[in-house]
Amino acid sequence: MIVFITGGAKNGKSSLAQRLAVELAKGGPHYYIATMIPVDEEDRERIRRHVADREGLGFETVECGRDILSCLSNVDKRGSFLLDSTTALLMNELFIPPDYRLNPTVGEKCADELVAFAKSVANIVVVSDYIYSDALQYDEVTETYRRALAMIDRRLAAVSDVVLELTVGNVVVHKGDFQP
Repeated sequence: MIVFITGGAKNGKSSLAQRLAVELAKGGPHYYIATMIPVDEEDRERIRRHVADREGLGFETVECGRDILSCLSNVDKRGSFLLDSTTALLMNELFIPPDYRLNPTVGEKCADELVAFAKSVANIVVVSDYIYSDALQYDEVTETYRRALAMIDRRLAAVSDVVLELTVGNVVVHKGDFQP
C-alpha cells in the first residue's frame, strides 16, 4: 500500500505517518527513511524532536538524503516504510555541496526514484510539505524548487492508494479509503 500525506508545517503529518507505518507493518519490520541532511542547529533540533517522537515505536532508522533508491539494498522490502520527507530529499538533490548550485533538472529524477521506491516495497507512507499553493511569485531558485516539489507530489499522488492532506489539524481524504 502506498499512502501519501501532505499538508502545511506543524499540522501533524509526521505523527499520523508514524502511526500508519506501524499499523501497516503488522508487527513486521518498519523503517524510517530519514532524508534531512542537517545544515544548522534548527535542523538538528527538528531531527531530535522526530527521533524522540519515534521512540518506542520500533522503527529502524535509515538515513538517506540523496539517491533514495540506494537504501533499498539494506532493508527488507516486505517491511513497512515511512519516508519523511520528499521536501528535504528534493532540497538535498537540488543543492549539492560544496557549490550548492541549483540543478533544475533533478525534479524528474527525484519523482522517478520516489515512484520506483514506493512501487518496490510492500507498504510505504510518504510525507511532503504543501508549500506551493500560494499566489506569491518568488525568485527563480524558490520557484524551481516549488514547481519540482509540486510535480513530485502529483506523481506520488497518482500512484498512491491513499492521499491525505492535513490542514489545521484535520485530515482531508483526497483518494482512497481512510478512517482517521
